[in-house]
Amino acid sequence: MSTIRVQTTQNVSLEYEVASVGERILAAIIDNLILIAWIGAWVLLFTTLKLKGDTLLVILVLLVGLPAVFYHLACEVFFNGQSLGKKARHIKVIRLDGTQPSLGDYLLRWVLRIVDTGFMSGLIAVVVVASNGRGQRLGDLAAGTSVVSTRPQQRVGPLAPTITSDDYVVVFPQAAQLADHDVATIRQLVSKGLEHKNYLLLNEVANKVKDLTGIHTELPDEAFLRTILRDHAHLAAMQG
Repeated sequence: MSTIRVQTTQNVSLEYEVASVGERILAAIIDNLILIAWIGAWVLLFTTLKLKGDTLLVILVLLVGLPAVFYHLACEVFFNGQSLGKKARHIKVIRLDGTQPSLGDYLLRWVLRIVDTGFMSGLIAVVVVASNGRGQRLGDLAAGTSVVSTRPQQRVGPLAPTITSDDYVVVFPQAAQLADHDVATIRQLVSKGLEHKNYLLLNEVANKVKDLTGIHTELPDEAFLRTILRDHAHLAAMQG
């Protein structure tokens, strides 16, 4: 599976696995089944209640039409870049500059969905995603976003000691406040958390490090802790 690197505004490079065309198609199928079930349930209810005239028209527009039209936009805005189908397939929308997608980004993706999936039964989206290698359909290209996998990447062995290059740029100078035994404990806990996919443990370690150093950052817990370990290793090597 191809990957992309996202360079954040804090000069941290994050690597993501690009969501495959197959995963995106499966997510779209799940979303379509949800919409079909939603519409079918209301049609069944209308048939049972024998609603007619203006009342039926208003209900159709408010309870069936609008949710179906705005489903993808609303889901991505309120569920952090995921529709229910994307959530089921463990994929999500991200920005390529590492920042959180804005309402405008989601809106642009939603508008261009008409072109991506509304013509030729979604063939345009499939061709564009498969050809650019960055998980982007036309809406993503316009919004500067991509769709990536949220599944943890497979790692081999424990978290190795960090070795940085001479031109490495320290992201968090506060890492120098940590004692060597603190860093050893952090490294051990991060390795344990990654091995057992214990993201609560990673969150607790990240919060403890932030409390000790006074750092404020929106980086994900794993990326933050890895950056702290790199920064401390580089600062220690410079002092040595």
